[in-house]
Amino acid sequence: VQLVESGGGLVQVGGSLRLSCVVSGSSLDDYTIGWFRQAPGKKREGVACINTYHGRRYYVNSVKGLFTISSNNAQKTVDLQMDSLKPEDTAVYYCAARERWSTDNSYENLCYGMDTWGQGTRVTVSS
Repeated sequence: VQLVESGGGLVQVGGSLRLSCVVSGSSLDDYTIGWFRQAPGKKREGVACINTYHGRRYYVNSVKGLFTISSNNAQKTVDLQMDSLKPEDTAVYYCAARERWSTDNSYENLCYGMDTWGQGTRVTVSS
């Protein structure tokens, strides 16, 4: 599988951005796919992940109700809609994927074990 992100940029506080990840390979149902971010001087964190086979989504607490992850199986895209952006959302955002595991229907957090990464797209939220 290969991943190509797009949609980053500069936005003011309170604004919105939509990131898109194009997934080459087999059906999205074969993978768990997510968005991660890494801010300067901080560890990379899983922001939102989706498993279309089980119909499950996971969000890190800091973005619940603000970000929405969605998928389009026909176009093989996984998008991250980011609303009410804050300066602390500034980071490089990465799309990541791994094969679907049986535990994806058991664990709350889907954002683990990723083994394929996109090149990243920068999001800057200015105040």
